[in-house]
Amino acid sequence: MAEASVTTAPAIATTLRRLAPGVLLSALVAVLAVIGAPWVARVIPIPAMVLALLIGIALNTVAARPAFQPGFVFCVKTLLRWAVALLGLRIALGDIAALGLGTGIVVVVSMAVTILAGFLAARAFGLPAPYGALAGVGTAVCGASATLATSVVLPDYKGKDADVVFVVVAVNALATLGMVLYLPLDAALGFDGQTTGVMLGATIHDVAQVVGAGYAVSELAGNTAVIVKLFRVFLLLPVVLAVGWWFARKGAAHRAAKVPVPVFAFVFLGLCILNSVLPSVAAVAPLYAKIKAMLVEASTDGLLIAIGALGLGTSVSAIGMLGWRHIATVGATTLVILLVATGGLILLH
Repeated sequence: MAEASVTTAPAIATTLRRLAPGVLLSALVAVLAVIGAPWVARVIPIPAMVLALLIGIALNTVAARPAFQPGFVFCVKTLLRWAVALLGLRIALGDIAALGLGTGIVVVVSMAVTILAGFLAARAFGLPAPYGALAGVGTAVCGASATLATSVVLPDYKGKDADVVFVVVAVNALATLGMVLYLPLDAALGFDGQTTGVMLGATIHDVAQVVGAGYAVSELAGNTAVIVKLFRVFLLLPVVLAVGWWFARKGAAHRAAKVPVPVFAFVFLGLCILNSVLPSVAAVAPLYAKIKAMLVEASTDGLLIAIGALGLGTSVSAIGMLGWRHIATVGATTLVILLVATGGLILLH
């Protein structure tokens, strides 16, 4: 036992030294994004996560050195998985259940149709199926976080990193556009505060824009929009499992893949359940609240570092090679979720 610990310690130290340059540079990008986001917001509302991605891309030439690459891989693969898993602490199943069956059906159907639309649009425009999955899931679930989580279970292919970066930027841009355009649409349709909140939460891609749009209407609309959005985030688990199974099944047919086991997705579900139970247990609720706050912050930090690493590993020229077909695919999924969700709400009311 003593010999094992002696041999393990140097191995761990070697691994840490190998990962440190890339991880530290990714963390620096995350810090710069957090500091810069309030200043940038005075001109244009760009979330810190997207700003981290853009800063990383700008520093790609500096980050191209081989010493940084192991750390980048660790951030985009391992750190990302656990940051996504910790998102489960933001969701309480009771709040989701309070939405009602009709609202739940509208949200689930609109998400399913949107993911399918991603695959169909990618095929129609001659793009690879994994890009359709990125566009569909990023639009249907929760923007950047869902895009990153989906990338984990997709097979590797040429241009994958550039596709992930593009979808993250595109869904954020379209979510920001939705903040401006959807509020007049809700007013024109005569939606009340609660229905407006459902519509915003069911159609806008990123959480930040959902919050901004919802509370710009009223507290009721804001609260409802956030709950609906968290319901979409909760569905990240079955979506990631389904997408991973689909590509593994196709890959197995060509002897190119094995069935993935996304442990992080099951941890996500377990944390959702804990977050639904522990706050009501008086004996542990205060301690749980403190631990939850720290872990939620760790999740946000982890996502920022991971997306910074993704940007650092992506060249501007690689993104520049993406053409109108990539834009059209994300645009199509955005239009689909808007039409299906809004149409469903009109039928309900």
